[in-house]
Amino acid sequence: MKKILSLALAAAMLVTLLAACGGGTSSSGGAASSGSTSGSASDASSAGSSSGSGSDASSSAGSSSSAGSSSGAASSAASGELPDFMVLSGPTGVGAAKLLKDHDADPTASSIASYTVAAENDEVTAALINGDADIAAVATNVAANLSAKTDGGVEVLAVNTLGVLYILEKGDTVHSMADLAGQTVYAPSTARGANPEFILNHLLNQNGVDPAQVDLQWMTPQEITAKITSSDAGICMLPVPAATALMVQDSAVRQAISLTEAWDEQNDNGLAMGCVVARTEYLEANPQMVEKFLAKYEKSIAYMNDEANREDAAAMVADLGIAPNAKVAAAAIPQCSLTYLAGEDMKYTLEGYYQVLFQADPASIGGAMPYDTFYYGVN
Repeated sequence: MKKILSLALAAAMLVTLLAACGGGTSSSGGAASSGSTSGSASDASSAGSSSGSGSDASSSAGSSSSAGSSSGAASSAASGELPDFMVLSGPTGVGAAKLLKDHDADPTASSIASYTVAAENDEVTAALINGDADIAAVATNVAANLSAKTDGGVEVLAVNTLGVLYILEKGDTVHSMADLAGQTVYAPSTARGANPEFILNHLLNQNGVDPAQVDLQWMTPQEITAKITSSDAGICMLPVPAATALMVQDSAVRQAISLTEAWDEQNDNGLAMGCVVARTEYLEANPQMVEKFLAKYEKSIAYMNDEANREDAAAMVADLGIAPNAKVAAAAIPQCSLTYLAGEDMKYTLEGYYQVLFQADPASIGGAMPYDTFYYGVN
């Protein structure tokens, strides 16, 4: 019974975690919303109020909410409006965990007005377009698509996550990209026609393997989990922390290939998979608040990356619902490739990655390479 429950938990988490890799759209916006975690500071107009808005604990396990004093809200209003912030559960949300928990602990000193941990890309993009979110952490292809869709209404502030994709094997036959020729690889159906498939095919071609030589079996995350754990051998492609969760659950599963390392061997630009973006309208109206946010956000990423903070960082990630539990989070954080790239470094890294996606499918980044104005802080 314990094993069955463990399988169910891991499978359920894969659905949420894969959203951060720029996968397919959600078929149920309601489901995504119900799985969100949110916390907010009180509005300046609600002086003296001590209640915070956010998901109700009875309807969303692990949800959190917090409230700030009216004096804190009023002081922030003097220099601009603090942003409503959204992150995706999964690797793109890991770097923000310290910032979010600091907000819960003391909203009056926070660099955000509220936060939401969302389950699906669709939920975040809708919030940005509607103005319900001002700043958000999303997959890099989603950022480019949003900019194109809104005619420059979204700008990228920084890259927060490099490569998080891994080839896992229950067995010992795969040690390089070339070894995938003739193999069957289980891949999440949400990755079909999205970043993970484009990255895999690009790397196969660079290593002399025709993608047609690899039998990609598109499955639901639940099917991948069941297939690997119940078989004596098997190969799959998954992102962290979903990949970590599977290896923790089944000790016979090993990391065969880091697609980040495979990318770095063949490409000068880093494999930029996650970023933080802002609505251009909000950015132009609140430049000081954006800079305040970025300063706190960079410190949050540094804290999460510091091995000395690993136990506390893992607890934060688990508490926010970004990973299934602290054990998985502690193992996953070092593999999440957390980074903070801004300005010219950000642009250089993203342009190289976008060029690969554009060559694979122009629609994957909105039909064209982003304009220079897409990159915040770059003249």
